[in-house]
Amino acid sequence: MITNRLTILLAVLLGGLSAVFLLPKQLFYQPVGVNLALPDSVGIWEGKDLKISEKEIATLGPETQFARKSYTDGLGDELQVTIVLAGQDMNTSIHRPERCLSAQGWDLVDSKSVKVPLPSDAALETTRLHDMQMFRTAEHAAAIPVYNLDYYWFVGCTDITNSHTARYWMDIRDRVLHGYNQRWAYFTVTATVTSGLRHFGRDEKQTDALIQDFIKKLVPLTHKETVHFAHS
Repeated sequence: MITNRLTILLAVLLGGLSAVFLLPKQLFYQPVGVNLALPDSVGIWEGKDLKISEKEIATLGPETQFARKSYTDGLGDELQVTIVLAGQDMNTSIHRPERCLSAQGWDLVDSKSVKVPLPSDAALETTRLHDMQMFRTAEHAAAIPVYNLDYYWFVGCTDITNSHTARYWMDIRDRVLHGYNQRWAYFTVTATVTSGLRHFGRDEKQTDALIQDFIKKLVPLTHKETVHFAHS
């Protein structure tokens, strides 16, 4: 039994090493599947460009491209949208947003997959992060918990996924079988749960509905026709 297990383990190891030699020496990029320029307006939401920090630029790959806007609806609600488009070095350009949370002082409360229905009987599988940080405000002498919701997903030329692991295996498939890389982008749409922070603030359920409705309107404006969505 032990001998059989060792034989299987050795075969898997050799297969993995062999795959390295099967990778093409020169890889070609597919066309980008997203419009990097975020729209000035999305329905009733008006967008304003936000600056990308020098720390973000220095941390990610040198050919990484960014777009970021803050959107407001005139009713006191605000959303922030970021697109990160990978350069040639995928290891430094694309990562899971969870990696940034602790560096920014946020604690992850929970994470789950959420399917957002889109027009034309399509659906977008997203990852929803629920995170918390203690803040001091002008209205509160002591620090209070502030909650944030963050939806994200990855977009290639044709493929779309909310899983960093799935995206990794798609990369290996494309390199070995087709000799190209999809130039991946990842989208994040975030909003603060404002209940308890301002008058008529939105609770978690209302904030979820706000973000999902915004995503429904944003995706047709930013994702190209080459991207294959799942059916809802």
